[in-house]
Amino acid sequence: MRDLPDQDVFEPIVRGITQSGVRLANERAVLTLIAGIPGVSNADIARRSGLGPQTTARILTDLESRDLIIRGEVLRGRRGQPATPYRLNPQGGYSIGVEIGWQHVEILLQNIAGQPIAVTRRCHDFPNPEAIFAEIAADVETLLSGLTNDQRGRVAGIGVTSPGNFGPLLAHIGAPPCAIDAWAKIDVGPRLAEETGLPALWVNDGSAAAWREITAHPTPRPKGLASFFVGTFVGGGVVSEGALVEGPYGNGADLGALVVHDRAGKPAYLHLTASLHALVLMAIDAGHAAPVGSPRKWDWAGLAPVVTQWLDDAGNALAQAILSTAAMTEVDIVALNGDLPESILSRLVDSTSAHLARFPVLLAHRPRLTTGLGGPSAAAFGAAQLLLFRRHFSRAWELFDPAQDK
Repeated sequence: MRDLPDQDVFEPIVRGITQSGVRLANERAVLTLIAGIPGVSNADIARRSGLGPQTTARILTDLESRDLIIRGEVLRGRRGQPATPYRLNPQGGYSIGVEIGWQHVEILLQNIAGQPIAVTRRCHDFPNPEAIFAEIAADVETLLSGLTNDQRGRVAGIGVTSPGNFGPLLAHIGAPPCAIDAWAKIDVGPRLAEETGLPALWVNDGSAAAWREITAHPTPRPKGLASFFVGTFVGGGVVSEGALVEGPYGNGADLGALVVHDRAGKPAYLHLTASLHALVLMAIDAGHAAPVGSPRKWDWAGLAPVVTQWLDDAGNALAQAILSTAAMTEVDIVALNGDLPESILSRLVDSTSAHLARFPVLLAHRPRLTTGLGGPSAAAFGAAQLLLFRRHFSRAWELFDPAQDK
């Protein structure tokens, strides 16, 4: 049982904003506009932000002096004064995304514009808590070795993502009790920060993948989005009105833990019905050897009959989970993604859509199901992007490292 917090839930809300805080909030508003609308003009920034032209110009000059943005050629021939377009400077900032997955670890380096620079990925039977942090630290140093000293000084830190609770599911993939006990005592963010010497922000893997989905979505972005990611188990997350639904401890939208009914009508967790782990067990029961390595490289054709059955079972379970999620959170779009070949992911979306159509419409609004845009590396990308968002764009800078912004 968690200890009760010392701080009242409303305490942060009643605090005033210092003059420095107002300045930072305005700066982040401008930077967010430039990130969301590449090439937006100085005039449009002032109009959309509600800031005065002089304030906007002062902020733009400051951001440009810090190499966070770059200006394009002045736009002439339009009504009114000539306008200057602005974009993020890809070399203005960097972050590292680390995903500690059930059966793989992925590490990527990206720039502030969201472009990947380098990535490493390796598979494992289960995450070994005794070795994995040192291995990640070595890989991080390898990725950083390709940067100049100036670029290294612009690395905001590490966005690290993992399941919020490895817990009993580790036993399903063969982890020994000692590893399960060890993970229960590890605070992933501080542990990785200690190992690498870089600031580290932890986020649940499902939430990280959801953040990747909302940032990858073309404008105008939906006000509410739910994300399901089918991997060894099922990650899930919700973005509502531009913010992750994380709850007080970071696991507020653990959609893989939703209870659904299998085709026999028995209750089961989504983790154990719509996951690749469920597919592996079905393959073994059918006499196949358990597929190993990256799921995108499995012999899917050789598993065809089993895959067909799994797609039907998983689609049925995901449809139920989607309706439960939509009943609790108002979402416009549900993005279905996974560590899967594109052809298999497409079939999974079709299966889920077919099962959704069989349910009567009782919700005020049924969300639209789409194929996820985040790709197989959605969690690692999302963690890296969320770190940069909170470092440069969000008003919640105090959640990370306010000293860097003063």
